[in-house]
Formats: sequence, structure tokens, C-alpha cells
Amino acid sequence: MNTPLQPEVERSDGASVQIGALVPLTRPGWVAAGRHLLAGLEQAVRDVNDAGGVAGRSLELVVRDTAADPQRAAAAVEELAGLGVAALAGEYHSVVARAAAAQADALGLPFLCSSAVLDALTEQPTEWVARLAPAQSRGWRVYADFLLDAGHRRIAVAAQPSVYWASGTRILRDHLAPRGGTIIELDMGALTPAAMCAELAESRATALLLLVGHPEPAVSIVRAVRRDRRLAGVMIGAPAGQPEFAEWATLLGGDGAAIPFLRYLPDRLTPLGVRVEAALRQRLAEAPSFVAFEGYDAIAVLADILRSHGTDRTGIAESWQHVAAEGTRGRIEFSRTPGITVRQWTWSPIQVADRDPANPAHLRTLHTT
Repeated sequence: MNTPLQPEVERSDGASVQIGALVPLTRPGWVAAGRHLLAGLEQAVRDVNDAGGVAGRSLELVVRDTAADPQRAAAAVEELAGLGVAALAGEYHSVVARAAAAQADALGLPFLCSSAVLDALTEQPTEWVARLAPAQSRGWRVYADFLLDAGHRRIAVAAQPSVYWASGTRILRDHLAPRGGTIIELDMGALTPAAMCAELAESRATALLLLVGHPEPAVSIVRAVRRDRRLAGVMIGAPAGQPEFAEWATLLGGDGAAIPFLRYLPDRLTPLGVRVEAALRQRLAEAPSFVAFEGYDAIAVLADILRSHGTDRTGIAESWQHVAAEGTRGRIEFSRTPGITVRQWTWSPIQVADRDPANPAHLRTLHTT
């Protein structure tokens, strides 16, 4: 199941420092996100090696496709640990990253999670895992404030059963309720898009949030809402970031515009980020998403640690607290954050953006922290 995507990079002669990469590259994983994540990881490895590698040794990726499967991810972590990788990087899906983090913690293998946001990435505090993406509780509170500022107080969530979606709903409710906001839950495990539209119309909600998978049922829900005259004034939102990728505009065209979502970019990239953006655009043949930058930054941080602290796994894990690396989106430092079980880049940038109705291929920044 976990056959290498690039067998030629797997060498055991000690000539390279190997990093295990966990990436969703096949369905039901979010393939577009996985493609961007892998592009960022690979571009960073190329840049590290072009600059002389790590202590004279080249850096190489050993890639495993998680396919959004927690069990597959856990098995990949065990395999990669046995292959002797120095550390792990990557993973996009929060539930999958949680399984990978648990296994990495159990095996004593450093894991720098690039993109997953679930607060409880591990059951207990650990020094083996660090994360670049902002915790869900921080990002989704920013999104809740955006909704309040836009005048939304009755907010419906179309949600599928999932630890991640349930966590997001709880964060929204806890943040909105003291400020006069109400969350109305619509169970997409039981409702068709048409039935959901009927309940949404009766709810008097002014906003509908898509807490569902991509492309389905998210695409079908958007189409149903856009075509229902009763819902003409309802704003659709997607805090999990479904509209970030070009596939969204391809599938939905104008229907996919004006749907605010979270993305983890600053107002301005660093000088490194500007250079990396150009390289990633060429590699991907499209504008790189924030997920691509997360992948790049993960390797940049690990390379910085490997240069200064060596390849010993314990030494890498002990180095999170000493990191001060220049990334594409700002200076990266890790700290302990209350309620978060892993080392966290506390001040990672957060934006709310959408696709411009006048040009759905173009992304607009609506709010930034």
C-alpha cells in the first residue's frame, strides 16, 4: 500500500539525509492540496541542496501517499521510521495528521506538521511534534470575528460527521454565543443538498458555512444554494479553505466566487517567499496556494535544525524551542501555547479571502491578522 512514489530517492548508503514526507496524493484525499504541499516540499529540498545541502550531505524526500487514511498514515510513519529518516514533514488532513503524530510520538520520530490545524494533534503534550499551521481554535475564531463584523448573527453550518468538523462547530459556537451569535447545525450525513436548502430557508440564517468534504458534497451544496431563490441573500462561507485551489473555480465558475475562506498567508511574503513563489508558480503551472508555502517552510525549518543540531532524532525534537528560521511567510519560532499539545508557530499569519465575482480566477483578501 505504501510503495514509494519516487523509489530512486531512497538510498541507504548514508550519502543523504532523508526526510519522510506524508502527502495526500490520491482520493479520497484532497489531491490538489497534496500536489501543492508536495511541490513546496520538493522545491525546498532543491533549494537546500543547491545551497550545499546539510553539512555537506544532500537532503532527500521519501514520499508516502496517505490518501486521507489515518491507518495508512500511521503505517507509513512506522515504515519511514524503520527506513531511518531523520524526521517527518507534511500532511494536510487534520484527522490523518493526528494519527501520524500519535505514531511519531510513540516511536520517537520528530514530525513537523505543515498544514493540519486540529488543536488536539496528540492526546498528551509531546516534544516530538511541532506544527506550522495555526491551531484551529485560533484560525476559526478569526473567521467568526469576520462573520460578526459582516453583520452575521444567525449562522448555519452544513456539516458532515467528523472530529474536525465537530471541533470547528464547537469553536464557532463558543466564540459567537457570548457575542450574540447563533449556530444552526444541518447534518449533511442525513440531508441531501435540496433538503438542506429547505431547512436553511426556514432557519432564517444569513450565512451558511461548508463544513464538508471537497469536491463533494461541497460543490453540490454550493450549486443548490446558488439556484434556490429563497436563499439569494445567504452568504456561503468555507473556513476550511475549499475555494483556495484552482479546481474550485474550474468546477463552479462564478458560483464559487464570493465564498470567504481561511488561508495562511501574510499581506506580504518575505523576500524568500517572493523568490519561492516564482519557483512554485513555474513548478505547478499555476499560482501556489498557502499549502505550498507551508510545505516549503517545513523543509526550511528542518534544514535549519539539521545544520545546527545534526541528524539525531532526539536532538531534533529538543531543538523546536530554539528555532528562529526565516520562512516564506515570516520568521518562524515555536512555543508552547495553552491548550495545544504540540510545539506551535504561534503567530503564523491568517487571512480571510474569497474569489472575486468579477474574475473567479483571482483571489481577494478580505481580512488579515
